[in-house]
Amino acid sequence: MGKRVKKSRNTAKGMPHAVLLSIAIHAALFFLAGMLVVFTVVKKEEKKFEPPKAVERPKMKLKKPKVKIKKTSKPKSTTRIVTKMNRASMPDIQLPEMSGMGEGLGGGVEGFDMMPDLEEVTIFGTGQSIGNDFVGTFYDFKRDRSGRNIPHSLDKAAQDIKEFIRSGWKASELSRYYRAPKKLYATSFIMTAVPSAVAAWAFGEYETIGYQWMVHYKGKLVHNEAITFRFWGYGDDFMAVAVDGKLVLSTGWSDYAARITPQWRTHSAKSFQYWLGNGKAVVGDWITLEPGVAHDMDFLATEMPGGTFSAALLVEVQGVEYERNQQPGPILPVFKTEEPSLDLIDAINMDLATGEACLTNGPVFRDYASTTKPTFPVKPAATIAPSPEPAPQDIMKTWTGTDGKTMEARFITVIGDKAVLEDPRRRQNKIPLDRLSDEDRKFIELAMPPKFNIDFSKQSNQRLIKESPHISGNPPKVLDYVFSAKLAQTSAGEYNHGLKVEFFAIGEETNGDNFIMLDRQQSNFTPTKENGRSHAFRGGKITLVQTVAYDGRGEIRGLKYGGYLIVVTDERGQIIDHGTSNKWLLGILDQLRTLSIRAHFDKTGTRVPAPRARTLFY
Repeated sequence: MGKRVKKSRNTAKGMPHAVLLSIAIHAALFFLAGMLVVFTVVKKEEKKFEPPKAVERPKMKLKKPKVKIKKTSKPKSTTRIVTKMNRASMPDIQLPEMSGMGEGLGGGVEGFDMMPDLEEVTIFGTGQSIGNDFVGTFYDFKRDRSGRNIPHSLDKAAQDIKEFIRSGWKASELSRYYRAPKKLYATSFIMTAVPSAVAAWAFGEYETIGYQWMVHYKGKLVHNEAITFRFWGYGDDFMAVAVDGKLVLSTGWSDYAARITPQWRTHSAKSFQYWLGNGKAVVGDWITLEPGVAHDMDFLATEMPGGTFSAALLVEVQGVEYERNQQPGPILPVFKTEEPSLDLIDAINMDLATGEACLTNGPVFRDYASTTKPTFPVKPAATIAPSPEPAPQDIMKTWTGTDGKTMEARFITVIGDKAVLEDPRRRQNKIPLDRLSDEDRKFIELAMPPKFNIDFSKQSNQRLIKESPHISGNPPKVLDYVFSAKLAQTSAGEYNHGLKVEFFAIGEETNGDNFIMLDRQQSNFTPTKENGRSHAFRGGKITLVQTVAYDGRGEIRGLKYGGYLIVVTDERGQIIDHGTSNKWLLGILDQLRTLSIRAHFDKTGTRVPAPRARTLFY
């Protein structure tokens, strides 16, 4: 038998204690670990992502980017164009007198015609709608929709116009071509023999060469009474009119009408008998309108090879007898949806030969009755000019001293620090200035205005119009003018009161006695040490284009520079100084202030019609 080993009591008791201790330690460790696990899990749950609160951001007003289109000039073979740039006051800047500039325009270059302000009234429409006008769109067949140059030809352009008309005048048919963003709103279509680039300029496309373009106008044909009429017209190179999508007139130079609209032919024996512009008029189909019933109307005109462009639309009302011209054709009224303004009449008449059409008679195609027709002012009868009113300083007034005492006297002058006053008995009294009221001292300051050296400048730039590759010849000459005025105080002393300065740039007809308002500007300043007691400002760019009558006789028509007037007025409205090239201009200052840019006038300041073109065609 083996020996039985006995365990001592200490050993027997110690084992359980160790085990218990070990268990206790491990339990504690497990407990702590569990706590950590639980705590960690809970903490992770507390860190759940919550989206941040929305932050209100300030809204920014975004403006559409404006692409500045280079405004060159405006041409005119028989029309007038004036370009207005942003007019800015430019203090302390003197525009130099250009060397070689004579009394006439461009150093004696005669025959520059001013076309209508393209931002306001043009023969192609204006930039603002009046509601009963036609909306015009300009297309260039030489560029794609993005404005990039593309291969082109006259035949391709004619074919595309043909498809455009056959499609029912759908703009989508021309979507591949460049379309000018600017729209024009026209109330008549009468553009007789002008340089072909004029249309592009009117729509703001100043760099577009004048060939292979088209203008398309859409509007409503309506009359307030029942009416039966037909259109007469001529278009160079092509013109067409449709009512409710149906052609009622098609005309053009060469064979363009036959090629583009073979489906339409005139039924009138009166077609091709009478000159209208630079071609012979075609007579359209009869049209009957019911009172107030509107119809869709489309008008299209295009220029193909370049050179001279012409488009005119007249109206013959059934049963009406018209006055005859020397051809002898009827003097028909122009188609119009509104009575033309005097500015529009002038713009049209500059290129409309006498007796070819009438602007103020005939129906107005709108759904309400016509109102007063535009008329030029009646020239006033000769009268004896009234005696000039005395200046405020020459009138007896009540003077008040700082002590409250008053006296009646007329201001004479200032000597040193004293005012010389003359009482009703013609006795002169010298009163210290510091003993007069503030109002009286201001009166004296205004009564002794400064004197100025007054300069008027004209800056010019001459350039040529880009020619069409299809037309050879001498392109019209373009002359850009910028007029400016400068004042420099020549008298001593301070003058701390505001002054108004106005300048008027005057044009003169080359073939008549008319004058025209080329530019008018106004600026305000106070002569101080800070500005050197001087002031300068200028107007916008005025474009004059040489024009030759369309009848081939070679007569140069248009304008030349005719003179200027500069007037300085104080806060009382009194003229304190002036400078002028022609003394008579100061005498019609009030009339000059009311004339619009481009307005024609005579030496009395009365507005007169623009001179009419003559013709030797017949």
